[in-house]
Amino acid sequence: MTDTLRELIEARGPIKKIGVVGMGYVGTPAAALFAALPGIEEVVGFERGSPVSEEKVATLNRGECPLKGEEPGLAALINKVVKAGTFRATGDYAPVADLDAVTISVQTPFRDKKDLVPDYTPLKSALRSVGEHLSAGTLVVVESTVTPGTTSGMAREILEEASGLVAGEDFALAHAPERVMVGRLLRNLREHDRCVGGIDEVSTARAVELYAPLLTVGHVIPMTATAAEVTKTAENTFRDLQIAAANQLALYCEAMGVNFYEVRTGIASLKGEGITRAVLWPGAGVGGHCLTKDTFHLERGVRAIGAGSLDFPDGRESLYTLARGINDFMPLHMLTLTRSALGQVGKDLKGAKIALLGWAFLADSDDARESPSETYYEAATEAGAEVRVHDPWVRHADGVTISDDLEAVLSGADAVALFTAHHAYRRLDPARVKPLCGGDHPAIIDGRNLVAPDPWIEAGCAYRGIGRGDRNTHTLR
Repeated sequence: MTDTLRELIEARGPIKKIGVVGMGYVGTPAAALFAALPGIEEVVGFERGSPVSEEKVATLNRGECPLKGEEPGLAALINKVVKAGTFRATGDYAPVADLDAVTISVQTPFRDKKDLVPDYTPLKSALRSVGEHLSAGTLVVVESTVTPGTTSGMAREILEEASGLVAGEDFALAHAPERVMVGRLLRNLREHDRCVGGIDEVSTARAVELYAPLLTVGHVIPMTATAAEVTKTAENTFRDLQIAAANQLALYCEAMGVNFYEVRTGIASLKGEGITRAVLWPGAGVGGHCLTKDTFHLERGVRAIGAGSLDFPDGRESLYTLARGINDFMPLHMLTLTRSALGQVGKDLKGAKIALLGWAFLADSDDARESPSETYYEAATEAGAEVRVHDPWVRHADGVTISDDLEAVLSGADAVALFTAHHAYRRLDPARVKPLCGGDHPAIIDGRNLVAPDPWIEAGCAYRGIGRGDRNTHTLR
C-alpha cells in the first residue's frame, strides 16, 4: 500500500456519486437508500443488457418498483428518489467514469456443487464493465457472496486488467456482503450490522465511509476483505446447519410418532445463564440464492486458501455439506408424505392430481430462486402425477404454469401440498377446500406447519405434516 490512493481519495473528497450494479433484491433497495441520503448528488443503477433488464430499467426510471411481493416502503422510496432526480437506471456503464464509488450485487451460483466450481459469469462481466470505465480514486465494492479470496484475487485481477489501474494504489477495492431477507429489505439494510473489508486500510476506510450513513441502528464492522467473505459464507452455512438439525429432528419425531413442535417447546423451556438451546423450524426444504450455495463457497475457500493446512478427520464428510444434503432431501420427503396420504385413501401417486401451493421459497414474496417446490414438482411429475401450481406472487417459472386462481388449482385435486407460508394459505379452511377437491378423502400435506391437523382429519381428509408424528398415522374418518 502506498500513499497514492489516500491522496487520490482526499482529492475527490466525500462520496457524492454512487453506482450500483445489479438491480435485484439487493441492489435495488440499496440504490434507493443511497439516493435518499443527504449529500448524495447522484446514484446510478446498472443492469446488464437483455429484454428483461431493459424492462426493469424502464420500470425503475418511471419511479416504479420492479420487485413484487410485500416489501414495506420500497415502492414509495423509489418513486421519491426518481422524482427528486437523485436516482436513475441504465444499461450503459459509461457513467462509471464519473462516480466516486461503485457496488456490485450480482448472483454467484454454482455450476456443479460436486466440483465446487461457481458460475462467476455475471460477476466477471460486471467487473469488466466497471473496469473498462474506472477512473483513479474510485472505490469498488463487491457485495455478491463469493468464495473467500475472490475479492483480492479474481476481482482485483479483472478490474486491473480492464482498467489499466492498480488496486490499492489507483483505486480502492473492498468486500461488503449483503445481509438482507426478502420482505424486509430496507429494514435489513438500515438495521443489520455491516461487515466491510478492504484489500488494504485505505480501501477499508473508504468503504466504511460509504456504508456508515445507511445505518440507522446497525454498525459497520471493519475487517479484511477475506474475513468479510468468510463471515458471509459462514453465517449462512450456520443457518443452513441449524435448519438441517431441525429437519432431522422432525424426521426423527415422525418416525417415533411424536409431535416435533411439542418437543421444540420443551427444548426452548430450558433457560438460564450460559444456556442456549435455540431450535429453528423444520420445513419442506430450503430455497433462495444464499443458503443453497454459500456452504459450497465456504468449502471451496478452505480448499483453496487452506490447502495443506486444514486438520480434519480423515474420510469424514463436512458437517456443513451433510446438512446441505438433509435440507435438499426435504422436498423429496414431502413426496413420500404425499404418497403415504394418497395410499391411505386407496390412490396411487401415478395419475394423482396434486395442487402445489407456493412456488416462492419465502412467504409473501415473488423470490423463487432455488425453490424446493421445483424439486417436488419435478419428482412428482416424473412419478406420473399431474401437478398444478398456485402462487399469489410468482407469475413465471421455466417450463411450469403458475396460476393465481386458487380455486381452479384446488378443483379436482386428490392432494394439496403446502410448500410456502404465504398468508393466503394460513386461512385455508377444510370446509371450503374439500368441496373444491371434490373427493371424499382429499389429502393435505403441510410442509410449513400452516394448518391445524385436527379440523382436516375431522373433515375426512388424509393429513400428513412435517414433524407431526402424532398425526401422520391417524385413522381416516
